[in-house]
Amino acid sequence: MNITVIGTGYVGLASGAGFAEMGHEVLCLDTDAANIRILQEGGCPMYEPGLPELIERNVVAGRLRFTTDTEEAVKHGLMQIIAVGTPPLDDGSVDLRQVMAAARDVGRKMNSYKIVVDKSTVPVGTAGQVRAAIGEELAKRGAPLPFSVVANPEFLREGVAVEDFLRPHRVIVGVESGDTRAEGLLRELYGPFLRQPDRLILCDINSAELSKYAANAMLATRISFMNELAHLAEKLGADIEVVRRCIGSDPRIGPHALYAGCGYGGSCLPKDVNALIHAAERGAGMTLKVVQAAQHVNAAQKHILTHKIKARFGDLKGRHFALWGLAFKPETNDMREAPSRAVLNDLLDAGATVCAYDPAAMEECRRLFGHEPRLTYAESPMQALDGAEALMVVTEWKAFAHPDFALMRAKLRQPVIFDGRNVWEPQAMRGLGFEYYPIGRR
Repeated sequence: MNITVIGTGYVGLASGAGFAEMGHEVLCLDTDAANIRILQEGGCPMYEPGLPELIERNVVAGRLRFTTDTEEAVKHGLMQIIAVGTPPLDDGSVDLRQVMAAARDVGRKMNSYKIVVDKSTVPVGTAGQVRAAIGEELAKRGAPLPFSVVANPEFLREGVAVEDFLRPHRVIVGVESGDTRAEGLLRELYGPFLRQPDRLILCDINSAELSKYAANAMLATRISFMNELAHLAEKLGADIEVVRRCIGSDPRIGPHALYAGCGYGGSCLPKDVNALIHAAERGAGMTLKVVQAAQHVNAAQKHILTHKIKARFGDLKGRHFALWGLAFKPETNDMREAPSRAVLNDLLDAGATVCAYDPAAMEECRRLFGHEPRLTYAESPMQALDGAEALMVVTEWKAFAHPDFALMRAKLRQPVIFDGRNVWEPQAMRGLGFEYYPIGRR
């Protein structure tokens, strides 16, 4: 099948390369000429494990190409998959300009039946707007061509996007009632990815669009719930890790996304929680109290390490700290809404200096913080500790799991660790002579 993917962000590239891996002829379109040039020259414009290799393999096989030519891209694909960005606006709503621009481009250039697939994360009702935009462009041309609009939300996690695409837990496809042509072609498209047919969920378009926001709101709520319980555990002398294992063993609850820490970040959860709250208020006149509470807890949780540091050291002016982890999660360089940004801003505002290390995100941090003289960068985790009064762990990279603890103690001016991800066991760390401050643990 010929497929066009509009957008070369991590969703668009993972999707395009993934479809090509299954034997489809894929053309990826983007207006960002610099990105397309990188891809055409054999590079990958982002950090995503496994993606460069997947792209290279399918480019060499001739199944994956890249272009900035809209006419060529629309002509190529029976499937026109919209995977462009939907950034937040100041009021928390979603900026759909890129989605609507892509839809209008399809309407202007199509010359035969197309299935337009919304894979971008969009609010309920967007498929109707996409249909209307394409229809308007066709009417201007006097070209009453048939087309279908499908909602196919993505559930790719940064850091494991390739695995998630090639081996999905579920594929949700929202089709218009009676559109058997689109339904049949989407079944054919996703069939090779789904060894278990029940993982393909066919539904109405509104339900499909809402499902992505509902999933991320649920994850955000679970994380914030555990972070709030972690505060309670500290006050009552309980251990949140024991509590997690106890409640996670209940099959009605399950063990996933129940880890306490210093807050969630990234491109999806914060944006989608805000968008869902906004959509409920503006579109349905509802206040989502549980979702709002999760949002408020998370905003406060990003400052929890700073509170612990100030409680331990008092005035931070002139003090120097080490920070391990800048990305919002391991296996990505993404710092959007990352807890590290709140920690760094808090410490710099308090007059402290910081030396940071991250395996992937230091260039992104330099871009975000510019030439801030009080923020420096180390070439290794151990180098970051030189002269620091304490270490803060903000991202749970695997490289941090088994360090040389004796060397850590020797490098730190004081053997103090503030662990925002509960990487190590508290009793073991104290037995090694560290003053150890985890989240909600004894």
